[in-house]
Amino acid sequence: MSILIFLIVLYILLGLSMMKLFEKAGIPGWKALVPGLAAMEWCKMVGRKPEYALWFLFPVVNFFIYAGLAIDMIRSFGRHGFWDSVLAVVFAPIPFFSVGSGNAKYEGPILEKEREYHRLHHEAIEKKDTLGLKKLEGQYPQFKKTATREWTEAIIFAVFAAAFIRMFLIEAYVIPSSSMEGTLKIGDYLFVSKAHYGIRTPMTVVQFPLMHNVMPVLGSESYLKEPSLPYYRLPAIESVDRNEPVVFNWPAGDSVYIAPDRSWDIGQWNRNNVSARYRGMKLPFVTRPVDKKDHYIKRCLAIAGDSLEIRDAQVFINGQAAQNPTHMQFAYSLESTGGTFNARKLEEFGVNLNEMFKDERGRVCAFLDQSQLEKVRALGLKVERLKRGSDPGNIFPNDPKRFGNWTVDDFGPIWVPKKDVTVALNLESLPFYRRVIQVYESNTLEVRDGKIFVNGQETSTYTFKQDYYWMQGDNRHNSEDSRFWGYVPADHIVGKPLFIWFSTKNGSARDGINWNRIFKSASSM
Repeated sequence: MSILIFLIVLYILLGLSMMKLFEKAGIPGWKALVPGLAAMEWCKMVGRKPEYALWFLFPVVNFFIYAGLAIDMIRSFGRHGFWDSVLAVVFAPIPFFSVGSGNAKYEGPILEKEREYHRLHHEAIEKKDTLGLKKLEGQYPQFKKTATREWTEAIIFAVFAAAFIRMFLIEAYVIPSSSMEGTLKIGDYLFVSKAHYGIRTPMTVVQFPLMHNVMPVLGSESYLKEPSLPYYRLPAIESVDRNEPVVFNWPAGDSVYIAPDRSWDIGQWNRNNVSARYRGMKLPFVTRPVDKKDHYIKRCLAIAGDSLEIRDAQVFINGQAAQNPTHMQFAYSLESTGGTFNARKLEEFGVNLNEMFKDERGRVCAFLDQSQLEKVRALGLKVERLKRGSDPGNIFPNDPKRFGNWTVDDFGPIWVPKKDVTVALNLESLPFYRRVIQVYESNTLEVRDGKIFVNGQETSTYTFKQDYYWMQGDNRHNSEDSRFWGYVPADHIVGKPLFIWFSTKNGSARDGINWNRIFKSASSM
């Protein structure tokens, strides 16, 4: 609702600012306030056909149409300066009010003059009429630009276009960790569609183009928290379905310590004494808005309203065994019955040697999918799947007293919150919903004398404001996911992976290129 109010106010200001411009062009000023009609008259004023205004109806494209018409409008009144154009794109009502209230005169449709100039210019070049060219440039000085300005405008437009495509339509991502192996490997480069689940309009307004949240080299944040816009999402092409890989903002990433090797959320940092790992280092601590939290990619196992349970590493959704990914991995110990074995042989099976480790018994361990498991056993190795023990406090809902025996392999049951559904709220259920109520849905929450207060009111129920999802990595023994930090809110969903456009072995081009993975669909694996 807030973004709608913002757009309405912007439209009113734009209409009011154009009234004087219309009148200077011989058009009744009231037409600038009539939706549709104003756009058509605007197009005619700058030299475009009235039906060109229909482009305003197409999301994302309309940003470019608006920017072009704003620039052409002030040019039609003799404002051809570089910064005049920049201000018109950033906030058109300001230069429109300035031109309308000043002495500037309407010089006619600028695009008609420009087309005529280019026609005559082309003819003079073909005739090799040097004198005519000089005369033409003197007659139309506004169309002669220095090489510096032409390059500057070209670069700005390219960055502007790339930033808008990245912001609204498609963004390139690289897989940085092994949490989705063997489906998506370290070094896979993906194109991700932001339109499939509904284009999410920017919440962070001021940001460095083409940067997500950190400036390269400098290491500082690449945006300003204020001013900001509320969350809003355009209609979706499709909904988030079970078993689909999804890109989303890390829910726990609102308050993080930035270490050289990774980010740690405040809960991890406090529970595990992480500071001891970085003794002597002063790590930056940052708080981030939703759209600037780190990007994660996991598989959606449960959608809003589902119940989920994990028994002996098998996920159950609504009481039924869930479909397992083809390349789902677990950690296995490997022991040779005849001495040592050649780990390089495992690389032929697609095993990531960089992720191998030794367990507490000193055994070599690797992450294997079912196909790799069978090939390794065929080598004569003794293979045993590791049993992950409890990790009190780190497993969601991060309540070691009540749920300290839950593990990544034996977990739940839990229920995934659904919009407009009301649940009982008590001391037993509170650990599951505390962060939802306080952080994701912006309420105050207190517990006093065994009673729960939301926004200052005692309550025994809570009604959710949005849908939530449960995301897990396909590498079930090497993934930080919903089993550690809980539900993924709908407003954190970024997009749907489309396909792999490039892939390097082990995340390094020096190790080679995975040619067989290029152009593979990321959602069907």
